[in-house]
Amino acid sequence: MEADKQKDEIFVRDCPIRNILSRISDKWSILVIFTLEQTAVMRFGELQRAIPDISQKMLTVTLRTLEQDGIVNRRAYAQIPPKVEYSLTSRGQSLLPRLNALIDWAKEQMDAIMEDRARSGQKASATYPPERQDE
Repeated sequence: MEADKQKDEIFVRDCPIRNILSRISDKWSILVIFTLEQTAVMRFGELQRAIPDISQKMLTVTLRTLEQDGIVNRRAYAQIPPKVEYSLTSRGQSLLPRLNALIDWAKEQMDAIMEDRARSGQKASATYPPERQDE
């Protein structure tokens, strides 16, 4: 009964579970978490080089969000030039088995999904846009 209640609550706009899932499941958060799993401690520039298609602003926003949620630890050193290191917290570490399971699933399903997309695209291009019939 409790599980049913939780499933129903996830559809409520202000549901905390929905909010948490949206923050950790976006494209950049997953990539940052996965990258920090590969190298325990990274500086901002290292993260940006490891994820080359992320902008500086988006990386900053993503790291700040993950830090607010206790998933990423930010350690700033009082020196010139400034030195800041990022690492996963224990909460972030606890997310890794679930994230890795999702990545494994995606790897297993990738070929079939790409085939389905190609087939779907062929069907869509055959029917869309509908042919215009002039009167």
